[in-house]
Amino acid sequence: MGAGHAHRLYRAGHSPVHALPPHTKLAAAFAFVAVVVSTPREAMWAFGLYAVLLGVVAFRARVPAGFLLKRLLIEVPFVAFAVLMPFVAEGERMDVWGLSLSVEGLWGAWNVLAKGTLGVAASVLLASTTELREILLGLQRLKLPPLLVQIASFMIRYGDVITDELRRMRIARESRGFEARGVRHWGVLAKTAGALFIRSYERGERVHLAMVSRGYAGSMPVIDEVSASRAQWSYAFALPLAALAVCVLGWTL
Repeated sequence: MGAGHAHRLYRAGHSPVHALPPHTKLAAAFAFVAVVVSTPREAMWAFGLYAVLLGVVAFRARVPAGFLLKRLLIEVPFVAFAVLMPFVAEGERMDVWGLSLSVEGLWGAWNVLAKGTLGVAASVLLASTTELREILLGLQRLKLPPLLVQIASFMIRYGDVITDELRRMRIARESRGFEARGVRHWGVLAKTAGALFIRSYERGERVHLAMVSRGYAGSMPVIDEVSASRAQWSYAFALPLAALAVCVLGWTL
């Protein structure tokens, strides 16, 4: 997979969670989210326990609460959607502070907020304790289709390259006195986007030719063989198994 590639969500550390093999963390995060989604929305106490479990993981991973909360802001669009649900949903209605709200809409809003927030929090914890290169290795270890892993790898590696190219083009425009102020300048911005597409396409062709000349035949060599012991699997799955026990109680109580 090549050299490491840091990302903004990653928080370097030497915690027990950081040390886990990436494929165990990926599988555990997926299982945890599946359990949360399967929990009945009426079991409100269960979601509180899920949050406590994630708090324990964050504590063990030495991820500060501020770091986690700041990155949860990515779900703001879903929060806005959830806030609208009680107003637009149909069915039985109730008055809350002089507002007529749908009962089904309130339950739906709670369902989206609770499960969405927990899912995003689990994803942020995964990303903050696992480098992008390790995530790709983990996906490969979990037998995800190799072509999808390669596409994700190239997207990660050359996303910054394209972003840097766009930054240089912006600096070149501004050095010539250009400043986008309205609809009149949309044509220039459209030409910039077209030029960026052409440059990116040409760069992709050059990279592909370079790879073929070095023996690329449709699959990437595995540089690091990642494995996990039974103890590491058990440690990683402590979170989803505890969540599963809460889910079962949520359905039975």
